[in-house]
Amino acid sequence: MMSSTFSTTTARNIFYGGALFSFLLFLALTFHTESALPQRDARALLEANPQVAVGKRVWEENNCIGCHTLLGEGAYFAPELGNVYKRRGPEFIKAWIKAQPTGTPGRRQMPQFNLTEEELDALVEFLRYASEIDTNGWPPNIEG
Repeated sequence: MMSSTFSTTTARNIFYGGALFSFLLFLALTFHTESALPQRDARALLEANPQVAVGKRVWEENNCIGCHTLLGEGAYFAPELGNVYKRRGPEFIKAWIKAQPTGTPGRRQMPQFNLTEEELDALVEFLRYASEIDTNGWPPNIEG
């Protein structure tokens, strides 16, 4: 009979043992994550290069993510910009932003934000920083 080999005490011990094991595993994984994250923390990189932080602020203040995606996050109205630095380079990015809107018929138009040279340089530095993030192969092709 099952009840004679699997008593209430055995069931309770299995339950408490499993719960204790799960809790200890949770603590171990939490400790590992907390010790690994500072090495990969983006804030440390932003603090190491203040121009990247300024570029991030320009990105946010002008709501670039309202039209563009950055590493797959954001709107899909305009191109992915996670690798635009590698695709086009800093001078092209600055010239493109300055030339907007292009007035090309049938194309989506980016507004003119009238960014200063310092803001443009910072934004380009932010996009350079974004292009160097290890994304495990995202976007799947060079054109984003």
